[in-house]
Amino acid sequence: MMQNRIIVLNGHPGPTSLSRQFSEKYATTARAAGSEVRIHHLPEMTFDIDFGFADYSHDKPLEPDLEKFLIDLEWANHFVIATPMWWGGLPAKLKGLFDRAFLPGRAFDTRVTKLGMPTPMLTGKTGRVILTSDTPRWFERFVYRSAFMHQTSKQVLAFVGIKPTRYTYFSGASHASATKINGWLSQVESIAKRAA
Repeated sequence: MMQNRIIVLNGHPGPTSLSRQFSEKYATTARAAGSEVRIHHLPEMTFDIDFGFADYSHDKPLEPDLEKFLIDLEWANHFVIATPMWWGGLPAKLKGLFDRAFLPGRAFDTRVTKLGMPTPMLTGKTGRVILTSDTPRWFERFVYRSAFMHQTSKQVLAFVGIKPTRYTYFSGASHASATKINGWLSQVESIAKRAA
């Protein structure tokens, strides 16, 4: 049986966060269960978040941290992102990572299309998003119609071939008690064991 290859991305731009705790717990657990794991921390990555051009006819070389991330994503068969939801979407630096790294020729091919859509190039991978928010899950689902999940799973990850994407949703993150956080860490540990 082939060893599972997992890339974990801590998508919180701050140096300390729940996302960092979840990323490290997931990586440690998956390694102990036999997976090969590579982890990236967004606040430690240096790159320009703005592509800066109106189309893809200009070349903007990837900075070393983005190139390393993309190489590890191409290598992996499972992609885990731990991130907060801010204003209904991704933190700006995390969105910038996708804007810069998911480019034609590496992430999708605009020359070969099906139903007018580019052909994804990062296929054969599944995804997991560990999401923190202050919005209760029922409110996110019924009022906001799971807009964050639709955007990240369909318009970002599936667009480049990463599917399916499953979600773990932790709400009340800003004022969570130590007991609640420990319970969440236990859930992350269980998810990582199942994925390994």
